[in-house]
Amino acid sequence: MTTRPPQPAAPREAPRPRLPEFAWPAYKSTELRSPRHELVIPPSGTTELYGPVFGPTDVHPLDADLTRQHAGHPLGERIVVGGRVLDEAGRPLRNQLVEVWQANAAGRYPHKGDRHAAPLDPNFTGAGRCLTDDRGRYRFVTVKPGAYPWRNHHNAWRPAHIHFSLFGTAFTQRLVTQMYFPGDPLFAYDPIFNAVREASARRRMIAAFDIDTTESEWALGYRWDIVLGGASATPTEDR
Repeated sequence: MTTRPPQPAAPREAPRPRLPEFAWPAYKSTELRSPRHELVIPPSGTTELYGPVFGPTDVHPLDADLTRQHAGHPLGERIVVGGRVLDEAGRPLRNQLVEVWQANAAGRYPHKGDRHAAPLDPNFTGAGRCLTDDRGRYRFVTVKPGAYPWRNHHNAWRPAHIHFSLFGTAFTQRLVTQMYFPGDPLFAYDPIFNAVREASARRRMIAAFDIDTTESEWALGYRWDIVLGGASATPTEDR
C-alpha cells in the first residue's frame, strides 16, 4: 500500500480591496444616482473590445501641460505630477490614455454648474491628457488645485484633488479615480475619500512628494502610481 505525498496547499487568492458602495449615505447625491439592482453586463462585441483606440497622432505632447493651453500663465503653484500605470503583477502598461481634470488654484471649475464664489482663471481650463510610454509612465504639468465647498453637508469642503481617467483599449474599459495630496487637513471630513473603507486603500489614493520629479527653481513634483487590479489596486469609482 502506498501513500500519496502531501499535496501543496492551494495558493490563497489575495483579498480584494473593498471599493466604495454605490449608495453611500454620507455622500448624498449617490442616493439619487446609484443603482438599486445588480448590474446587467451585455456581452462585449468587436466594437467594445477593439475600438476606438488612441495613438500618437491623436494626442499632442502639449495636451499634458495644463499651464500652456492659453495665451498667459495660470495663477497658482506650478506642480509636476507623474507616475506609472501598472497591472496587478507590477508590469507597466504602455500606450494607455490617461486624462485629468481639476479645479483651478482657487478651487473653481470652468463649468456653468460651479457657483463657488472663487474666481475663474482665463488661462486655466483644467483638463489634459497623455499616453503612457513604453515603461508605463505618464507626466502632467499643472497647478495645484484648491479646496472648494460642495454643499453636501454643513461646512462641506472637498480636499484638493485631481480626477484621473484611464481608457484602456476602449471606452467600455474606462476607469475613473481621484488623486489627493499628502497632509490635507480635510481628509477626515470628506465622505467621498472615506467611502473607501480600508485605510491602506485610501493611502493609495494620496500622491507622494518626490524630489526626483521636482524640477529645480520651477515646480514641485508628486509621484502617483496607478495599479489596475490585485490586492494593491488603486481604488476607482467603478467596480
